[in-house]
Amino acid sequence: MAGIDSKSFDQPDETRTPDKTRIDVVRLGDTEVGRFTFSPGWRWSECIKPLVGGESCQVDHVGYVASGRLGVTHDDGSAVTLAPGQAYRIAPGHDAWVEGDEEFVGYEFKGAAGYAKP
Repeated sequence: MAGIDSKSFDQPDETRTPDKTRIDVVRLGDTEVGRFTFSPGWRWSECIKPLVGGESCQVDHVGYVASGRLGVTHDDGSAVTLAPGQAYRIAPGHDAWVEGDEEFVGYEFKGAAGYAKP
């Protein structure tokens, strides 16, 4: 099948598992797509910051919420809660956390390549 590339997240090219986090990455040509799964109680500043450093997440995220809810506060003071069915872009400079007791699952089309890497 020239020109078509398809992979399953059940067999990712790479998996990262920091605290309360699972990131499955599939590579399609020169693009990476990530499935981000955050357990209840997950918060960037507690689970990822110790690994990557900095005062806030510096990744530019573009994705889609499949399940769960994610609260996000940007360094500029803006805030949002992302819910299932929403597409999103989160600019660098933010903290985020899972809201409620359901795990958050999001699919990211930008940001997966370097997320949660020291």
